[in-house]
Parts: sequence; C-alpha cells; structure tokens
Amino acid sequence: MRDIDSKKIIETVSNLFQDACLYLPKDVLAALKEAREKEESPAARDVLAQIIKNTEIAGKEKIPLCQDTGAAVVLLELGQDVHVTGGDLYAAVNEGVRRGYEKGYLRKSMVNQPFSARVNTKDNTPAIIHADIVPGDRLKISVMPKGGGSENCSRLTVMPLAKGRRGIIDFVVNLVDESGSNPCPPVIIGLGIGGTTDKAMALAKKALFRGVGEPNQDPEVAELEKEILRHVNNLGIGPMGYGGRTTALAVHIETFPAHIASLPVAVNIQCWCARHNEATL
Repeated sequence: MRDIDSKKIIETVSNLFQDACLYLPKDVLAALKEAREKEESPAARDVLAQIIKNTEIAGKEKIPLCQDTGAAVVLLELGQDVHVTGGDLYAAVNEGVRRGYEKGYLRKSMVNQPFSARVNTKDNTPAIIHADIVPGDRLKISVMPKGGGSENCSRLTVMPLAKGRRGIIDFVVNLVDESGSNPCPPVIIGLGIGGTTDKAMALAKKALFRGVGEPNQDPEVAELEKEILRHVNNLGIGPMGYGGRTTALAVHIETFPAHIASLPVAVNIQCWCARHNEATL
C-alpha cells in the first residue's frame, strides 16, 4: 500500500487547471497547424491563423485561452494499492479546483439549482469527477476545463439496431451539421458506443482525453473514426463557421459491449480550445 497525501492532490489539481487554461496541449496545437496548411479556403486559413496566434498570446501574457474556463471535469485513475491520507479524495479534488480557479483568476461558471435559481457557486465547484480503479500504486489525474458552448451540443440516443453503423454515422454528421458554429469549430468529436446510456456518455467524454487524431486500437473502430471525420469535414462548416474543409480535427470513439436489445450512442463535442492536462502521483 502506498500513501498519497491529500495536500499533494490539492496542489496538483490546482496547477493542472491553471496550466490547462493558459497553454494549449501540443497535440491540439500541432493539429491546428496541420489543418491550416491543408485548408483550401482562404477565410478558413485566416481563422486558423488567428486561433494559433491566440494560443501564443495566451501563453506569453498568462491569460486564459478562452474566457469560458469551463466546468471542471476530472478523470481519476486510482491504483488499487493507493491510500489517500489526510482527507477525502473527492474533497481534495474540489479544493484543488477551488484554489486553482481563484489563484489563476479563472471565470467561475458553476451554478446551483440549475433549473431555477441558478446561483453561482463562486468557486467553480463541484467538479465533475469520473473515477476508475486500476491496478498499481499510482494516482493519475487528468483534467479538462469543458466549455459550455461545445458541451451544449452533446447528444445521446439509443439507436434502433437495424440502423447499425450507417445510423451512427448519420447521427453524428447530422448533429454536427445542426450545431453549426455553436461549438466553436474545428471541433474534436468524442463518441461513445455501447454499454448503457450513462456508460455511453462517460465513454464519449473519456474519448476527448485521447491525443488528437490518435486512432482507436481496434482497426474496425479506427476505420469508423476516419469515415465519420471525412463526412463531417465535407459539411463545409469550417473554422468558426466561416466555411472550408476543417470542421473537425478528429473523431475519437470508445466502445463497450451492449445488451442484445440496445445500441446506446453518445456524442460529446469539444471546441477547438481542447484544453486538457494530466499528472501522475
């Protein structure tokens, strides 16, 4: 059994969110630069150039990449031989979010009673926490400040079995088409297929933590990723809705076995500002 002090978790979460809001991950920046080089539309190339310039200014001036510094999404991979000392794990994560958003002067966006009063919690807590128990004695913490514009374009359906693969493609492409410029394209599409409805949604979110364009290890799933990406980019929405071939940078799919009568399909869309960060304790 290996001890991890909750104070270390607080500090780590705080730093991860501050850095994630200031510095775009290298994989995302590389994908944007590649898209700019391949883009055929002059207007789209100019938009991509401005996006890239924005990332440079954010890092240099230490100001957020986007004013929407998001809901605090946290993915924990907790080794079964880890013992958290000095406090509760989830409480430590939330304290880390609280300190990070305060210290980093990041916008606090979470509200209580979302169907009525909508009173701001004033510290961006509670975090949205997903935890997996894994082998080993380490704790991996992955964070994602998830903006509201892209999150609002997420959808869940239970697909009629007869529609199968073609139905999944049509569902995703139609959703992106209907969303237009709302999720701030070029987007990254997280797609969860299988399990139950709640499992499919979790899979879709988890898919967004993958390196941009990193294919699923299953060749059949990887081929589906490529096909959906091709159809999405043929829509012509383009960066920020200005037209062009770069509506999405990548499609990431995660799958899980499903009931013989069910085919849950969930889509979680990420904006171009695909902020994520991770650390292992």
